[in-house]
Amino acid sequence: MSELPSNGGRVRQVGPDHVCGVDEVGRGPLAGAVVAAAVILDPARPIVGLRDSKQLSPPRRLALSEQIRERALAWAVGECSVDEIDRMNILQATMLAMTRAVEALPVRASVIEVDGNRVPDSLRDRAVAIVQGDATRAAISAASILAKTVRDAQMLLLHQRFPEYGFDRHMGYPTAAHREALLRLGPCIEHRRSFAPVRLALQAAR
Repeated sequence: MSELPSNGGRVRQVGPDHVCGVDEVGRGPLAGAVVAAAVILDPARPIVGLRDSKQLSPPRRLALSEQIRERALAWAVGECSVDEIDRMNILQATMLAMTRAVEALPVRASVIEVDGNRVPDSLRDRAVAIVQGDATRAAISAASILAKTVRDAQMLLLHQRFPEYGFDRHMGYPTAAHREALLRLGPCIEHRRSFAPVRLALQAAR
């Protein structure tokens, strides 16, 4: 699944001065999709305050996310579902979500910077991995913020379906409260059965 602004189906190339930043959110949670974002910032429309999404308050993240959507030269979001994560493992699902985000962009960047220590194989010809890039590269910071706000919104919707797990508080991460709910209730359909705590909860329920 990808989210992107409409451009009538046209894809154009942008120059090396327009860097595409890529980041993901959701590798560690026990539930929900892994979400990646790709952002190409517009130097003519700067955004003040970009940084690693984890360093921002939720209201600030939301405000910056709106600015990114309005001012970026291009942006797109891609994800991998729980079923895909369980089928291919979280690392490969993360790489696929990143690829989907980049491929959904309405423009093609010649330079891609990916947060972390590896890049998707499909992007190796034009991508470089940057450790802690979400704290040092504006485009990656923007991607981090966009991915985080999209995934958080998904988890809030999931909370409406399964309020007993407290997804609105921990966003699916393996907090003590989440683990306790898992053992008490068993997993829901949006829990990742390939993750050890979920497997243990399934075994305990038998």
